[in-house]
Amino acid sequence: MQIEPLGIEGAFVVTPRQFSDDRGVFLESFRGDRLAEHLGHRPNIVQTNISVSSRGTVRGIHFADIPPGQGKYITALSGSLLDFIVDLRVGSPTFGAVEQVLLDTADRRAVYLTEGLGHAFCALEDDTTAMYLCTAAYNPTGEHGIHPLDPEVGLAIPADLAVTLSPKDEQAPSLAEARESGLLPTYAAWQDFVSRA
Repeated sequence: MQIEPLGIEGAFVVTPRQFSDDRGVFLESFRGDRLAEHLGHRPNIVQTNISVSSRGTVRGIHFADIPPGQGKYITALSGSLLDFIVDLRVGSPTFGAVEQVLLDTADRRAVYLTEGLGHAFCALEDDTTAMYLCTAAYNPTGEHGIHPLDPEVGLAIPADLAVTLSPKDEQAPSLAEARESGLLPTYAAWQDFVSRA
């Protein structure tokens, strides 16, 4: 398993070793101990989510209050998706930056994003199934969103896709509106949070 940092602090791409034979394929898709070597602590996975999406579905940009935040480890179980990690931590050196990783069933990569980062993805095929391992249970009062088509964020969604959004994501504020209203987490709060992990 290869774990590499992305350009946003607290975000990583994980590429597993796959072992193929005449029966099929075997791989380790998650190793908390290996991830801990990069994070400085083992992520406490408390909830698993699975979503099935049609081609062109965009989910996100979602993030959670810190504390408790919600770290996520995402992989594709079927189909393929473009996964986006957005630095929403006010005061971060990379505030507003976006990292993009293709998750599919060929390389079977995963991404990990720490608490305080925004997450979105775009399904590239029908019946794309994504699995998320989460470090906190869903908390409707502490979950927020940024409009995924906000040009200031600039997610690189393929132009040939007919985008489908949920009503909640359609009504989400822009990055500027969320920042002005004090909705976004701060880099200082994130640093304090991870120092206690």
